[in-house]
Amino acid sequence: MIAISSLAEQRTVLHNISWETFEALLSETGEDRGSRFAYECGTLEIMTPLFEHENPKIQFDRFIFALVEILEIEIKSAGSTTLKRRLAKRGIEPDNCYYFHCKPTVRGEQTLDLETDPPPNLAIEIDITSSSINKLGIYSALGVPELWRYNGQVLKFYQLVKGEYIECEYSIAFPVVSVVEMSRFIEQTKTMGEVALIKSFRSWVKKKVG
Repeated sequence: MIAISSLAEQRTVLHNISWETFEALLSETGEDRGSRFAYECGTLEIMTPLFEHENPKIQFDRFIFALVEILEIEIKSAGSTTLKRRLAKRGIEPDNCYYFHCKPTVRGEQTLDLETDPPPNLAIEIDITSSSINKLGIYSALGVPELWRYNGQVLKFYQLVKGEYIECEYSIAFPVVSVVEMSRFIEQTKTMGEVALIKSFRSWVKKKVG
């Protein structure tokens, strides 16, 4: 067992964990637990987010909602829903994930099973401290087309190309948004009031789309 603690996150890493044990832990701990799981081929990381982690998560969600509202994109928010595939031996709980332009059948879903359902279009992953798990490998195995990853200082956009993530300058889901522009707004969350910031962001988006 490996335990790592910081002001942003507490991580515990367990090895030689079977898929059945992983499934049992998910079932026994339930959806209301404060920790998040990431599983990769027998290695389980349990991460408990603290303030420095949770605040950016909230800001990203507000930015996403402002974007879809202004751009008139239908959305299904899946939050930190467990994304997993038994055959891939991988599972993860993102900070946020979303379906866009979703069909009515997807909007009406109350459960999510990636063995039969499509993966979310976008996942957001915040890792202030280094993870012991290859999270890009997990997301690629699950087939998530786009990933935004933020380490508290640097934001990166990734798109899935032939089973591998490559960095990209612009979002797939929101082509009007570049990683440089989104980085500027997420950096302002450290110094600017949240109400003023979301107003500024909404104004910027409206000018971008004319």
